[in-house]
Amino acid sequence: MSAVGVAAAVCAGGSAWLVLGRDRERRRTRAVLGREALAEPSAWRRAVLRVGGRVGHEWWSLAGGAVVALLGESLLPLVLGTAGVPLIRRVRRGRDARLEEERRATEVIALCGALAGEVRAGRQPGEALRTAAAGAGAGLGEARAGVLAAARFGGDVPGALEEAAREPGSQGLVGLAACWRVAVDRGAGLAAGLERLEGALRVERDQRADLRAQLAGARSTAVMLAGLPVLGLLMGSALGAEPLRVLLHTGAGLGCLAVGGALEGAGVWWALRIVRGAEER
Repeated sequence: MSAVGVAAAVCAGGSAWLVLGRDRERRRTRAVLGREALAEPSAWRRAVLRVGGRVGHEWWSLAGGAVVALLGESLLPLVLGTAGVPLIRRVRRGRDARLEEERRATEVIALCGALAGEVRAGRQPGEALRTAAAGAGAGLGEARAGVLAAARFGGDVPGALEEAAREPGSQGLVGLAACWRVAVDRGAGLAAGLERLEGALRVERDQRADLRAQLAGARSTAVMLAGLPVLGLLMGSALGAEPLRVLLHTGAGLGCLAVGGALEGAGVWWALRIVRGAEER
């Protein structure tokens, strides 16, 4: 039965790595070396990520459940693997949303710096904004066309910026709108205000990255502890205890599986909730 334990460990470990590995490595590298220092992945990792991207990380749960169901001669692992598909999809979408939010925040910082440089070079604010926002996205999201139109035809640029700031990660555009409004209404220096805004947004971003890097250890510990039951199955199989047969084909085993799974899920949810609460604060 050791082959069963090995297969279960490989499936569970592969699914966890595909879901959490890339996000954790990206955050640690960005926190230490900055966004520009993300290295090109190796050939084998590119191949794995390419396959994972085509298949979808959530479907590895179904594949793992099917393998364990075949080896354990029970449909229960297949049912659990199927139930895990929407959960893993939700985790993946949340991770993608966080990465998109971080990307927009970085683009807003770059937009403030570029706009300050264009204004100091002698361009008018509207022309400077159009030039600075010529890059892809520039943190303006779907409201980019409205902002550029307002800047080109003398419309309500602060209002358009505040509309664009509603998208997650683009909250810094509220400060840009305030700088624009003060500079136009009171004749204050737009470039100086933009430079101060850029510095404040950059410090805030670095603080968030540092906090997430510090919390990465706690998150990794929670995931590692969640994988300990797989290690228990592996050790039981090595000792000849046939844990899958006991868990899937006996009343006591099914009861232990239900209680243990509930406690496991509650523990992981609570640990990750604490980490997310710390990140939000």
